[in-house]
Amino acid sequence: MSVCANCGKGEEASINLKACTACKMVKYCNRDCQIAHRPQHKKACKKKAKELYDEKLFEQPPPDEDCPICFQRLPSLASGRTYMPCCGKIICSGCICAYQLRVVLAGKKEKEQKCPFCRTPAPATDKEWVQRMEKRMDMNDAEALHDMGFGFRRGEFGLPQNHAKALELWHRSAELGSSMSYCKLGNAHYNGEGVERDEQKANHYWELAAMRGHVESRHNLGNIEARVGNMDRAIKHWTIAARGGESASLRMIKQLYEKGFATKDDYAKALSSYQTYVDEIKSDQRDEAAAYSAAAALSDATFREDFKYY
Repeated sequence: MSVCANCGKGEEASINLKACTACKMVKYCNRDCQIAHRPQHKKACKKKAKELYDEKLFEQPPPDEDCPICFQRLPSLASGRTYMPCCGKIICSGCICAYQLRVVLAGKKEKEQKCPFCRTPAPATDKEWVQRMEKRMDMNDAEALHDMGFGFRRGEFGLPQNHAKALELWHRSAELGSSMSYCKLGNAHYNGEGVERDEQKANHYWELAAMRGHVESRHNLGNIEARVGNMDRAIKHWTIAARGGESASLRMIKQLYEKGFATKDDYAKALSSYQTYVDEIKSDQRDEAAAYSAAAALSDATFREDFKYY
């Protein structure tokens, strides 16, 4: 039977014991008992709470959702996916490129480009793009809030540059589950953009982003641990990031292996994890999109110029 860690009373119909919210190891019948027992419990509580937090921090996050058109796993990195404010869908670059090529081959003009999912015409102006985003924001769309925050941060799409507004939107988006917004908040605190520079807060937001699957934030955490000599923790972070498609993390583990700070098994595990990710997101359409994007860049054209507002 559960008993109060302070007074020893058992859990009865008239007593509803509450567990310590930090460590979950002990229970109390009321707040007074919890306060009275705190001096004895404090050290063990902090140790257990840290262990529980680390378990959560180093869990492999669930994979990204699938593209709603090809039903393949979406790439983790932003370059392989695009948010559509017309329907609120996130579509992979392969499906976008395939649709664009079909339009070109059909002899249609650039202005006839439409969303590959809902077939809504692409916005013709910055103002129209903002209006669509605002409608999605009214629906508490985390992606729309994030993208509008990015627009205010950089002063794009006809929006004034406003770091405070960007932070406000990212906080709202993060509360709705956006890992990207947690990452942006971490970046803002690390670089002192719109707020005082605070590495501790940056680390906190990157941890929240990483636990939700944001691989770039996970990579940053690995960098921080390596900088202070915590190589085991750095390797853990980078291995998880490699499983999510972060090639920079794989390179860091390789460098540690070459310098004797990581084992052959560490590198083999990270390499296998990264290859698994690559296999999961690979498709002929996405390969064509990547090749087309590279060719367009080399010819000084803009790959998404006709779809830039998306």
